[in-house]
Amino acid sequence: MLIKFREINPFDIWIWLKFSTIPSQREKDYIEELFNSWFYLGKLGAFNAENLQVQDTGLEISYMSYNQDGYENSLKALMHNMGELEYEGEWARCWFDLGTSDAIAIDILVNAITQINEEYLVIEELCIGGENADWTVEDSESRPSSIYDN
Repeated sequence: MLIKFREINPFDIWIWLKFSTIPSQREKDYIEELFNSWFYLGKLGAFNAENLQVQDTGLEISYMSYNQDGYENSLKALMHNMGELEYEGEWARCWFDLGTSDAIAIDILVNAITQINEEYLVIEELCIGGENADWTVEDSESRPSSIYDN
């Protein structure tokens, strides 16, 4: 799977997937469940790189001391909005307002899509940001025309 990063605006970002064939309903369900789950975690503040206490501790986490105030003492990292997943031929796209969520959110999404590609369906390309010249985003009804419309 080819992973490409294009122009990124975290408050107005499109994520594109190119499948090897037109996706079946089951394949669409996998992708929709992944994006919905990722978004809900982001909406709940899960992608907060300032509070990665377990990750920052290293391999030995048995009996680690967890700072209960770690989340409260960090800046909030919340995703704001998600559009509907759209399909056209071998392509799928979804619009997001990543809000103040940290870049770790994109790493986690890439890891999850990579695993879906290895186990469930063939994804030729994952494009993060930008738009495809042959499928303009202006025609989409799944994102607000302005970030202030929601």
